[in-house]
Amino acid sequence: MAAASSFDPQSVLKLDGYLEPFIPAIAHRHERFQRWKDAIDQCEGGYEKFTRGFEKMGFNVKEGGEVVYREWAPNATEAHLIGDFNQWNRMTHPLKKNDFGVWEITLPPKAPGVCAIPHDSKVKISMITPSGARIERIPAWIQRVTQDLSFSPAYEGRFWNPSASERYQFKNSRPPQPRAIRIYEAHVGISTAEHRIGTYKEFMKDTLPRIHALGYNTIQLMAIMEHPYYASFGYQVTSFFAASSRYGTPEELRELVDTAHGMGITVLLDVVHSHACKNVLDGLNAFDGTDHLYFHEGSKGRHEQWDSRLFNYGSHEVLRFLLSNLRFYMEEYQFDGFRFDGVTSMMYVHHGIGTGFSGGYHEYFGPGADEEAIVYLMLANDAMHALYPSVITIAEDVSGMPLLCIPVSQGGVGFDYRLSMAIPDMWIKLLKHKTDDEWDMGDIVHTLTNRRHGEKSVAYAESHDQALVGDKTLAFWLMDKEMYTHMSDLTPMTPIVARGLALHKMIRLLVHSLGGEGYLNFEGNEFGHPEWLDFPREGNNNSFQHARRQWNIVDDQHLRYRYLNNFDAAINHLEEVYKWLSAPQAYVSLKHGGDMMIAYERSGLLFVFNFHPTKSFTDYRVGVEEAGEYHIILTSDEKKFGGFENVTHGGKFPTTPMEWNGRKNWLQVYIPSRTCLVLGK
Repeated sequence: MAAASSFDPQSVLKLDGYLEPFIPAIAHRHERFQRWKDAIDQCEGGYEKFTRGFEKMGFNVKEGGEVVYREWAPNATEAHLIGDFNQWNRMTHPLKKNDFGVWEITLPPKAPGVCAIPHDSKVKISMITPSGARIERIPAWIQRVTQDLSFSPAYEGRFWNPSASERYQFKNSRPPQPRAIRIYEAHVGISTAEHRIGTYKEFMKDTLPRIHALGYNTIQLMAIMEHPYYASFGYQVTSFFAASSRYGTPEELRELVDTAHGMGITVLLDVVHSHACKNVLDGLNAFDGTDHLYFHEGSKGRHEQWDSRLFNYGSHEVLRFLLSNLRFYMEEYQFDGFRFDGVTSMMYVHHGIGTGFSGGYHEYFGPGADEEAIVYLMLANDAMHALYPSVITIAEDVSGMPLLCIPVSQGGVGFDYRLSMAIPDMWIKLLKHKTDDEWDMGDIVHTLTNRRHGEKSVAYAESHDQALVGDKTLAFWLMDKEMYTHMSDLTPMTPIVARGLALHKMIRLLVHSLGGEGYLNFEGNEFGHPEWLDFPREGNNNSFQHARRQWNIVDDQHLRYRYLNNFDAAINHLEEVYKWLSAPQAYVSLKHGGDMMIAYERSGLLFVFNFHPTKSFTDYRVGVEEAGEYHIILTSDEKKFGGFENVTHGGKFPTTPMEWNGRKNWLQVYIPSRTCLVLGK
């Protein structure tokens, strides 16, 4: 059997011997994956054809101008295409249904090369159910939908077919896959300082240059797939193939991605395949009048916490829809990969609700695992990596599922990276519940280095999750109301602001250099954005006050935000030179509780952190493996980073050939309180 021969258990056991009792479960899910892959190969012409569903389903325009429209709606007994083009006449354009429940109509051109449906005009499908009820829906594969809130919160489908001169032509090729990803997580809508929704054009013109200057090589764009409720942050999707019209047109998004590529920046899409908005009028829910077309029926098809619908990943047509959705963004918009949202919810039948993960392997491979959804993720990763070898996929998983970032061929789920979600949680807990002298250096190091062997992690101090209303950014936890009064160089440096600036810098360098094989920052946090994120909604009188980025405060040369911005850029540019994210995991030689000191080596550099709130150390001895003369190449104490210049760039630090903290040599440094140093040869 093809399935059995394609998976070698030894490849799994080499990575983790503790998986031995679970080899049957791993083999079983791999067999299910192989059966699907074989079926796709035999019945659909392989991934190449199967993932191009958007060229068959929905609206497709042929060379002569004829329009072919197809829709999967097996429960419907009649279907008609309606829209502006036929004055919404429910009788003039009937569709025919095939044996697989797919409806189809071909509209001849009005004149040679002229479509019967005008560009950007409104369209819908009108259907009759077996009970005789008429239902009308936005086509499932629609590529543009718009919302007129003065008329209705429901979206309206539009036939997007710009002329050749209006269609954006890509000028730049994709950048090569980054050696290690330094991600800038961004949301187009909040990327303006004004009290409104930002646009693709503005992001391209104003935000991309900032990202590039900061040294990030990857952007992760949130809230692109269309969502009716702005405050959902993009996580309640109704039209999966439609890029959000709030920010502009599909052509403008294409230009944004292309411009980023021109700067050498990789662009990832935050993709939501874990669930779908429950809207009926403008979503996939009850599309053909049944509860179970794209989703599981009953409670299995509903997420009780998110109040949304859950996909039936065991359905052939749902797989076509979702895999084609990934291919669509790779092909049509030239995205370079995906951050998969809600992977924990997908991989377990309990969706992570009311469940803590102790790390016991029975939690990952027992009855709690949703094999159907895991197999979908395996297919998605396998297909995208087969079609686009340079693709990057990232899993948002809090459970710690083993083999998540191991290739499917080796028994894994096939992601390239996982998000290290325990790290930001740790910082919030420390800042909320512990005084500075209670910070445990051993616990901090353990959380930053506790990752699965052979699987790559993206470390981050904070993402959008930590900034959402009800919580606040790390900078605001550190400095709170003093950010309103004492962030100007024209005011005295208060103890609270001095502490906040120092710890903000130390936390970010520590996470960047020790925490993973990739790094992520959420837009604005690089300069210590104050307050929190809160989208316009009824509860805040539809205010944009907290749904924007205050670029003015980092651009103001009198404000101290620029120091954090400078340090963030310095870390990224230094990583590009010394390449620690792609180096083996750091060797931690020191985590001293009393002194509150941490020291480690990675990629030929020596990192030294003094977290002590009051103690500075002269001639502090630190172990180092490689002998030689070291120099300070980065310190948080420089004036341009808001430091006190007690430690400066350069200097000579020769090693002494004597074992110290398990290293062959030692050197001595002066390390002030709440300061970090990076030394290199």
